Amino acid sequence: MADEVRVSEAEAEPAGEAVHLPGPSYLPVLTAFGISIGVVGVVVMWPLIVIGALIAVSSIVRWIRETRDDISELPLQH
Repeated sequence: MADEVRVSEAEAEPAGEAVHLPGPSYLPVLTAFGISIGVVGVVVMWPLIVIGALIAVSSIVRWIRETRDDISELPLQH
């Protein structure tokens, strides 16, 4: 059997590297809303397609910018 090795808390190294989780965002919901309006516009009338596309594209652009800003704040070791 394996020998037990006991290490005091002062000698122990951290369990692993810190996990980075992005902050909460409303942009995925806004993107889904814009896509839904666009799909409804296909059936109902074409101006809804334009409105839905504008909402979806603008929220996707903002989502990408937010993600890039979030990633740029990470340490360089990652």
